[in-house]
Amino acid sequence: MSTLPLRVAVVCSSNQNRSMEAHNILNKRGFSVRSFGTGTHVKLPGPAPDKPNVYDFKTTYDQMYNDLVRKDKDLYTQNGILHMLDRNKRIKPRPERFQNCKDIFDLILTCEERVYDQVVEDLTSREQETCQPVHVINVDIQDNLEEATLGAFLICELCQCIQHTDDMDNDIEELLQEFEEKSGRAFLHTVCFY
Repeated sequence: MSTLPLRVAVVCSSNQNRSMEAHNILNKRGFSVRSFGTGTHVKLPGPAPDKPNVYDFKTTYDQMYNDLVRKDKDLYTQNGILHMLDRNKRIKPRPERFQNCKDIFDLILTCEERVYDQVVEDLTSREQETCQPVHVINVDIQDNLEEATLGAFLICELCQCIQHTDDMDNDIEELLQEFEEKSGRAFLHTVCFY
């Protein structure tokens, strides 16, 4: 069993819902965790499906919260967006973009296949410096509040099991197969190098 805590990153598109819910739960369980998005902008639901609220990654959660209160407090309270942003600003000041982070992680968990592809593409395009492996695993999670919570608990359970393996590099395939059978979900997995 590893004595050092896993360095974990959780990544979704906008660093708002799925990655932040997992960040919150993993943080409460004592993991060294950061969360990110891979999109070019942060998108939140708007008054209609074709009218999202779009922000730059430099915009703080507090600024987004205040902007949405000003636009339509009732709508964004009712659909849970203000509650989500309130949680987010208690975890960190603003969303972060994965492609701008040069920190090293042991495990990167993505929340949809498109994000997985973007993370793997970014990691493989970087110049290898240490040849340290990083496991990238995709856990498909629908982008709604309920699924984000369920997905976050699944990610946490997966991280706890990986943390307790004697040899993550050799045990992870078998562990993922067990999780696939148990959860009824398929996981994508690859190894990249720093």
